[in-house]
Amino acid sequence: MISKSEIVDSDQSRLMEELLRFLSHESAGVKGFDRMPPAWSELNKLISAGGKVPAKSDDAMEVISAWHQETRDLSLILSRQTEAIVTERLPRSHRGDPATRQRDGLAELRDKCRLTASLDIPNAASSLEIVADLQRRSVDVGMTLRAPEDRKSSKARVSWLLRQIKSNAPADLQVRLNWPGRSEATQFTHAALVDDPSIVDRDKEGLQVLSFHIFISRRLGARFTQQVNFVSDLEEVVPEFYREIGQNLSPWRKSAPRIKEDRETAEDVSTEALSEEHEE
Repeated sequence: MISKSEIVDSDQSRLMEELLRFLSHESAGVKGFDRMPPAWSELNKLISAGGKVPAKSDDAMEVISAWHQETRDLSLILSRQTEAIVTERLPRSHRGDPATRQRDGLAELRDKCRLTASLDIPNAASSLEIVADLQRRSVDVGMTLRAPEDRKSSKARVSWLLRQIKSNAPADLQVRLNWPGRSEATQFTHAALVDDPSIVDRDKEGLQVLSFHIFISRRLGARFTQQVNFVSDLEEVVPEFYREIGQNLSPWRKSAPRIKEDRETAEDVSTEALSEEHEE
């Protein structure tokens, strides 16, 4: 469902209502994605035992196809919850080319043992990033924000971020800080940063944090490997992050330039005035 403000006339409104009534009726047979295939459990067993996903694996390809179904379902769930059109963010090479998307998904699964997705939510601070990590049996859901450049210290930049997050944030909320050059990223719990924002400067003296990745890292344990529970837990944590954290975040934007005190009138910036200023 989309916001009623996006429906331009009464005829369109009636059509939307009829469509929603049809899709909601059990006889329509329209059902959300609710389970991973049996190959999901087998793939998890392989990785848990230290095995590597083969270059040609029917199980892996089946899992990747199911993952793509689930990410489409997640975008529909968020669309209904927000009454906005949420879409998957795909690189140009994947748009209209499912084979390339499958191939790249397999490469990421083999190399990093993970499945990823990115969702675009209208007017949100950034894309919603989702990672299912088969080695850690965890789901990470987060967003990345550019640090405010008008704050000089990293502590002040972190304080800017913390003011946007509710004090009763989820216990497993993490903040990863990205630094300039080859300086490695650092990571802290939200609770630790609230307790002492100055910890961001440890081993980073003289550097300014460039961006933040704010995310929930939810370890699912055995439920991660289960076909139904993995999907149900994923569909719980993704909306939870956006509801509790993501929808409250605002991106930093450089302030508009201000008129200088000595240039408030047209006469102050006439050719003659500027010429005299230059001569001084």
